Order: sequence, then structure tokens, then C-alpha cells
Amino acid sequence: MAKIKTGIIQFEVSLGNVSKNVEEITSRLEKMGEAGASLVVLPEMWATGFDYGNLSELSENMDGVLEEISNIAARRNLIVVGSLPEKTGEDKIYNTAYVIHKKDGIIGKYRKIHLFSLHKEDKYFKAGNEKLICDTDIGKIGIMICYDIRFPELARALALGGAQILVVCAQWPAERIGHWLVLLRARALENQVFCIGANTCGKDKKLQYGGTSVGYSPTGDVFMVAGDEPMSLVADIDLREIDKFRELIPCFKDRVPEAYDV
Repeated sequence: MAKIKTGIIQFEVSLGNVSKNVEEITSRLEKMGEAGASLVVLPEMWATGFDYGNLSELSENMDGVLEEISNIAARRNLIVVGSLPEKTGEDKIYNTAYVIHKKDGIIGKYRKIHLFSLHKEDKYFKAGNEKLICDTDIGKIGIMICYDIRFPELARALALGGAQILVVCAQWPAERIGHWLVLLRARALENQVFCIGANTCGKDKKLQYGGTSVGYSPTGDVFMVAGDEPMSLVADIDLREIDKFRELIPCFKDRVPEAYDV
């Protein structure tokens, strides 16, 4: 499959209010299905927000949330990616992005590797240690979460592993939204892949979030972008652009990895 209809859902996450957030997302996913989207990206921690005081209790309700999203994905023929708190049997909590694939349900999960210590994320979450590339019927999808985009090594590893679309779930603050745009564009351009970032908007107890969810092509061009209000975006991409640009500027063929020592 070359041409794909992709979508982003940007909304204001209600801190700790799982039922409200799920109601918002399920309604919008239904509309994404009606619009013919194949891939839909949700923000980081979209069902709970960073409600640290209640995180352990909230994380126990995610199985039902995942089942509800899986049912919609199957009915609407969607691939849905978004992050939620994942509680393991060891009583550890991860910030985990789930890839829910149409009738196959959860086909992969990525536990956020780079925890944002500035906001004490490392005090409440366990860090993951493995990258994720999901091979789907619309192409290979590499997953990142928010702070991960400041680490180009991860995006490069995903691209070297064959990822054609980099998906980023985020809760990125308004005061650094300029960084968000530069970093996402750089990850797309330097790896010659599509990069789709879904951010939240509005505010919680401490932060104003910047919205500006965006999609970049392999050439660094914007193919969809949101403002700072809740909205859903849909746009077509053509994976053949990747090979065309790599033939024009053969960065991957010209790499000299033995010289980098990183």
C-alpha cells in the first residue's frame, strides 16, 4: 500500500477523568473511521493525564479502555496509536504506547525509554528499554513518546530498522512548542520518513499545553497541522515519497557508521 489516509486527534485531556477522556476519543475515532482514516494517532497519556497522585489506581482500569478502543478499531478498520499508563505484575508503571491494529487487536506496545526528569516522570514511571517497529498492512510504523524526540539515536534506529512512519504521542508544553516543531521536522528530514506528532492542548494543574499536532513528510514539508484548540486532522500520505527522496539524496547509502562511535 502506497497511499494512506492518516489522522491525528488533538484534545484537552481531563486530568484523572478516564470516562470523560474515553468518551471524547471514542466519539472522534468513530468520525475518523467515517472519514476513511487508516492510521490515527492519539496524545500521550490520553485517558488519564499525568495524575501522579492517582496513577496507580487509574492504571488498573486500562484493560477496559484498551478493549473499547480495540472494538472501535475493528469496526472502523483503524490502526490506533496512543499512550496509557501500564501497570505490570511487579507493581511497576510504564508510560506505554499501544498499537491497536484493526481486527488483530494490540499488535505491539512501546514503553517510553526517555523519562522527562524535569517534571519528575522518572519518579513515577519505570523506563522501557526496547524500541518498537510494527509491521502493518499500511507500512512499518516506529513509535516514540514525547521527550523521546530529543534523542535522535532512537529515531535513527527506528528508520534503520525499516520504519516508514514515525509516530509520536505527546503532552508537550506551549512554552516549548517551537522545539516540538523543529525536532519533529528534523526527525522526519534526517531519516527521510514521515513523522506524525499528536499533542494535547488546554491545561492541567501546572502546565499549558501547546497543541500544534503536526505531520511532516520525508522532505520536511508539513502535510497537516493543528492550532492550539481541540481538533481532528486527516491527510493523505504516499509512502513512495520515501524512496524517491532517498534516491535523490542518498543519505542512508552515504552513512559511515564506523566513524561515529556513538
